[in-house]
Amino acid sequence: MSDLNAAERRETVPVSLGDRSYDIHIGEGLLARAGEVVAPFLKRPLTAIVTDQNVAAAHLATLERALAAKGIRSTAIVMPPGEKTKSYQHLAELCDKLLAAGIERRDRIIAFGGGVIGDLAGFAAAILRRGVDFIQIPTTLLSQVDSSVGGKTGINSPYGKNLIGAFHQPLAVITDIALLDTLPKRELAAGYAEVAKYGLLGDADFFEWLEGAAPAIMRGDSQARIHAIRKSCEAKAQIVAEDEHETGVRALLNLGHTFGHALESATGYSQRLLHGEGVSIGMVQAFRFSERQKLCPPGTADRVARHLKSVGLPIHASQIPGELPPPATLVEIMRQDKKAQGGKLTFILARDIGEAFIARDVNEHDVLNFLTEDLRQR
Repeated sequence: MSDLNAAERRETVPVSLGDRSYDIHIGEGLLARAGEVVAPFLKRPLTAIVTDQNVAAAHLATLERALAAKGIRSTAIVMPPGEKTKSYQHLAELCDKLLAAGIERRDRIIAFGGGVIGDLAGFAAAILRRGVDFIQIPTTLLSQVDSSVGGKTGINSPYGKNLIGAFHQPLAVITDIALLDTLPKRELAAGYAEVAKYGLLGDADFFEWLEGAAPAIMRGDSQARIHAIRKSCEAKAQIVAEDEHETGVRALLNLGHTFGHALESATGYSQRLLHGEGVSIGMVQAFRFSERQKLCPPGTADRVARHLKSVGLPIHASQIPGELPPPATLVEIMRQDKKAQGGKLTFILARDIGEAFIARDVNEHDVLNFLTEDLRQR
C-alpha cells in the first residue's frame, strides 16, 4: 500500500500471470488521476474510451480531463447501457467505430464502465487487428470485484450468457471507489452479491466479516469498501493465477452462476433480473441443493439467504417479476453452461460456508426435482 497524498489511500493487488501480469489499483479519487496510470502504457498519446450512456453522462468528462492532463488525446465511443449490448450487433458496431477512430495494434483501448462494457470492449480489443491491449476502469461494484479482473471477455448468445468470447488480460485495472457513490442502490446491491461470493466459496472468515460490515459497505464507508474490494480481488487474483483459462479451480468463481445464468437467459437479459441478482438467487439455490444432497449442514442456506436479503438482494426465483419457464426449460438452458462437459451438468456446490467445490456430472433428475420443488415455494 502507498499513499498518493495525506488524505488519499491507495492499495495495489497484483495479478501474477508471468509476462501478462498486471496491477489492480484500488482507492478513492483515482479517476481524476487515471492519466498517471494510463500514460506509461501508451506507444503514442492516443486512446479510445469505450463507455455507455449512463457512465458518459456522469464521469466521462473527468476521465477525458485526466488523460488530457498527461497530453493524451482520446476518442469516446458511447454504447447503450444494459446486458443486451453484449451482442453480435453491438460488437460489430464497436469494432467499426474503433477502426474509424484510427486505433492500431500498438494502441490501447480503455474499457470505462460496468461489466457489460468491460466484457464487450475487452472482446473487441481481443479481436481488433488480431489483438489490441486494453485497460479496465470499472465503475460498478460488480465489475470492480469480478468482471474487470481475470481477462474473461465476451458477448451473449441466444443459447446462453458469455458463450462467445476470449481470454484477454488487461494491462491494468483502475478501481475508484468514489464511482460507487453514483450507483443506484439496486446496482450496488447486485455488485455486493459477487463480494459475498468470495467468502462463500473459499473464505468463511471473510463472509463472517461481511455479515457485520455489510451496512457500512452499502452506506459508503471508504475503509470498509476498500477492504471488501481488496479481499475480493486478492481471492480472484489467486485463483486466476492458478488457472487462467478455467480448466480447473477457476470454475469455483461460478458459484451460483449455473442457476443464475439460466434465470438471466429465461428473463431475456433484461431489467427484470440484474446479473448480481441472478447470482444471489443462484447462490442460495446452490446451498439449498447442497443441503438437499446432504453435502452441507442444515441451515447453511438460510444463513446465506438472510445475509443476502439484508442488503436488498432477491433470494428466491419467485421474487423475479413476470412468469418464468418451467424447470425442464431451465435445465435445458443449463446444458449450454460453459462448465458443462460432454453434455453433462457441472455445478459449484458447497460442503459449508467457505468450502465450495466443483461437482461434475450432477444428476439431471436431481436438479429437475430440486427446481420443481424450489420454484413452487414462495
